[in-house]
Amino acid sequence: MPEEWFSTEGIWLAIGFVGQSFFFMRFAVQWIATERAKKSVIPDAFWWLSIVGSLIMLCYAIYRRDPIFILAFTPNVFIYSRNLYWLKKERQGLAG
Repeated sequence: MPEEWFSTEGIWLAIGFVGQSFFFMRFAVQWIATERAKKSVIPDAFWWLSIVGSLIMLCYAIYRRDPIFILAFTPNVFIYSRNLYWLKKERQGLAG
């Protein structure tokens, strides 16, 4: 393996790719769930993958000191967490 892969830049580049992988996985999960249900479905895994992907990409953006990406990823964690909160509340209401 090239030595550059283990440099700080190489490690952060890998972190960026991992974050983007989570964003891809969330769409794959949503697509598969929708195809199985034959209707539009957004499973909890979509929101969890969104949170993880956003956190990783936010770390990457902070490392790169990229204000555009920092601004883009900062609110996502709160928005995705709020969706999970409402799903949990909805299920508690249905169960109770």
